[in-house]
This record gives sequence, C-alpha cells and structure tokens, in this order.
Amino acid sequence: MKSILQQPIWRYYDQSISARQRSPLESFATDDTLCQLVGQLASPPTVRTWVHEASVVLGIQDHRLPYVQQGMELLKSRGYHPIVRNSGGLAVVLDRGVLNISIVLSEQIEALSINDGYDVMVELIKQLFPEVTAKIEAYEIVGSYCPGSYDLSIAGKKFAGISQRRLRQGVAVQVYLCVEGSGSQRAALIRDFYQESLQGEQTKFAYPKIVPEVMASLAELVHPDLTVEAVVIRLQQLLHDLANEVRPQSFYDEELTLYGFYLQRVFERNAKMLERK
Repeated sequence: MKSILQQPIWRYYDQSISARQRSPLESFATDDTLCQLVGQLASPPTVRTWVHEASVVLGIQDHRLPYVQQGMELLKSRGYHPIVRNSGGLAVVLDRGVLNISIVLSEQIEALSINDGYDVMVELIKQLFPEVTAKIEAYEIVGSYCPGSYDLSIAGKKFAGISQRRLRQGVAVQVYLCVEGSGSQRAALIRDFYQESLQGEQTKFAYPKIVPEVMASLAELVHPDLTVEAVVIRLQQLLHDLANEVRPQSFYDEELTLYGFYLQRVFERNAKMLERK
C-alpha cells in the first residue's frame, strides 16, 4: 500500500530559524492558513518546520487552573513566555532545542481519520531516525506533560507529542520533537507550573502529575551530537526521497492576505482567553 508520505509534490516551508523571535501564535495562524490552502487544493501538501524561543503553550484546560496567574508568573520568572492556544491539549514547552514539524494534507484527495493523521506523523518520525526506528513506540507516557495515546518514546522516555488541527478540509498534524537539551528539565518546569497553579486544590479536571524522569531529548536518547539543524537537514533529504518534486516556498502575496486574517483571529482569541481570568 502506498504511503501518504509519498506525494508527487511536497511544498516545504522552513521556519526553523525565521520563526524563533516570533510568537508561537503566529505558527498557529500559519498552520491554519496552510490548512485552508492545502484543504482547498490551492497548495500542494505541505511540510513546515518551526522553532520558537522559550515559550510555554497552555491549553484551554490549563487556563482554567485555579491559580493560573501565579503559574504564569512562575513561568515568566524562569524566562518562559506563556501563551494560550484555543484548542485541546495541555501545556507544552517550546525553545530553540525543540523542533516542531507540521504535515498538512487535504481531505479532498483522501479522507483521513484522526488515527490516520497520527499514523502519518509516526511514520515520518520513524523514517527520520532510521538508527532507532525499531525502538520508537507510540503510546501514552504517564507522567509526561501533555500526555496522549500517540506520545513517541524510546525505552519508556517520551521525546515527542503529536496533535492535529482540522480546518476547511485541511488536516495539519503537528509534532514537537525535543531534540536538544534536557527533557526532564522541561518536564520539571511544567511540574512546577501545575503545582503553583493548583496549590493543592481539587479540580474536576485531572491535570497530569508530572514525573520529569519519563521525558528525554533525542540527543539524550539517540546521539549527543544531534541538533535541530541536523534534523531539519534529515527532513529535507527525506522529502526529496518521498516526492518527485520538493518546492521550498514561503507564503505568496495573495496567501499572506489569508494569513493576515488567521493571524488576527488567533491573536483576538488569545486576548479573550487571557481576559477571562
């Protein structure tokens, strides 16, 4: 059976350097824009890479924590900028050692179940790291931050989490890959955030009890010399193997107009979320 990763054309949008100084909210707007463009067949299927400086992206449930303002102040005191995304999932850490990859596909070409979307990303990550393909497993790592049934781990230590966004017949499957640095230090930051934001109160929603030792980076698990830049180069080479043509393209002028619409929407939603407390 032909893999969904094998496409005649892959569009490739690299923001692994250019997005660093920008808000992660801009990345959500970019993926929403790509969802519409690819979903409506105005763009080929697209792979995007993106990296942001020290930020913690909170989910809606995180924002309902009883002492979330104190938790956000703790994050700021540690040098991390908190933002709220208007979608499911829980807190994740972004920094220059974390590479995010989005795969954007159209459901007009082929219907994709939720599991299909996750499976495409699992396949991509396994192909990216052939030296540990057989060791990569997908199941929920209890004690990790933003736990889910498609957590990616090696020997029980989580290095990646996958999410999905669906819009206008487009599907964006997103993974955060902890490539460099300490996975357990990132997890400890989120553990401290939850402790500060809960302060022992009982809540209807069960927030994860973070165990830092169950998280690690790929540099810790695969090879100490592994870097975000090296993984980006691997991905570019892999795309050339998977497609007849790879088109490195940022947004055109007419696409930037659509991006402006989604960007405004994302920032307005984030502002409303922050006003609710």
